[in-house]
Amino acid sequence: MVIEDLLAKRGMTKYKLAVQAGIPHPTLSDICSGKTKLEKCSAETVYKLSQVLGVSMEQLTEDGIRQTERERAYEYGLPDYLQHDLDAYKSGIKNHSSLLDCLWGELYGSINMAEINERSITHEHADYLRKKYLYGAKL
Repeated sequence: MVIEDLLAKRGMTKYKLAVQAGIPHPTLSDICSGKTKLEKCSAETVYKLSQVLGVSMEQLTEDGIRQTERERAYEYGLPDYLQHDLDAYKSGIKNHSSLLDCLWGELYGSINMAEINERSITHEHADYLRKKYLYGAKL
């Protein structure tokens, strides 16, 4: 997310940002996790964050909107086999499947095939899918 990138560049923690901006830490955590959309926050909250981070309100929200749109695009228009394996993996997580390790392996292989063998997705696209679904991120 844009806020986390800005925090990393400034060597600042979420807690410090929340304190300096005068907003509750749980609110900032919800924004950073995606639970609360920055676009749905009050103008005052966006203003306070933008002031502490040293960017305009527009830049803060526009970058966030662009990133969200790009991420949505990364999950649509996939080759059929990759879409099938992605859907099966998401379902496995949701239903606490005992075959999750197998579903993980299938998705891993499908991402690699789409990127390397067929070149139907870009490296950036494949990286996004791997990070979101295979390496620690939860739905």
